[in-house]
Amino acid sequence: MVLTMVDYTVLAERAFTLLQGHHQDEPLVLPTVWDAWSARAMVDVGFNALSIGSHPLADSLGHADGENMTLEQALEGISRITSAVDVPVTADLESGHDTPAPELIAGLLEAGAVGVNIEDTVHSRGSMRSPEEHAEYIWSLRQAAEAQRVHVVINARTDVFKYPGEFEDPTAEVVRRLRLCTEAGADSVYPVRLPDVGTLKSILAQITLPLNVTAHPIKGAVPEELDLSQLAELGVGRVTFGPLLQAALTDCFADFTRAWQ
Repeated sequence: MVLTMVDYTVLAERAFTLLQGHHQDEPLVLPTVWDAWSARAMVDVGFNALSIGSHPLADSLGHADGENMTLEQALEGISRITSAVDVPVTADLESGHDTPAPELIAGLLEAGAVGVNIEDTVHSRGSMRSPEEHAEYIWSLRQAAEAQRVHVVINARTDVFKYPGEFEDPTAEVVRRLRLCTEAGADSVYPVRLPDVGTLKSILAQITLPLNVTAHPIKGAVPEELDLSQLAELGVGRVTFGPLLQAALTDCFADFTRAWQ
């Protein structure tokens, strides 16, 4: 049943299904989509849950990533996708668009998504939240979701490795932030721009929640182009594509159209 209007019972069921998927033997792969067409295509080939990336969604609307599309535009795009498929969907809402947690969760659920990715780079001020500030926002999101009686699956992202020169020990800072987010009620954690497998192993040994990595669907995961079996062996719990599925398709356009140029 594709949702045509918000049914919180269905949303709660989908959220539970999405959460269960984070605790299976193999990593949960959530292909990152940006419109109804890409969402249907991924479901048609066999995926039973999806992620929506802010970067590819913004690209599809003619905007740059980094909250250059409005929250309203993001939620409209999310709604078009969730209305097109009958599977759980989690959505990237960047740092939350400077929106109070109850309002953000209400908008997310009204749009039909049952998971959310929240990063610690606040784009309106061009800086990162402190570890405590980010954890407090994650806690507020959890409380807001529980008030709606839907266990929204919260993926807490940190951008520390995007700015390694700003930290004396970036890996220790990542672990500190992810632990605080764990205590605050996150369901999975996401350290972007992992530099190498050694760092990935170190973080996995120090956290308890499923860890998300970014993957290119053809070249492999970050870091070091790991394949799915290698990620499973390491203990990675979740895989998303970020903007890389859309980018992979773009790379193929020249081959698809060469005979017509």
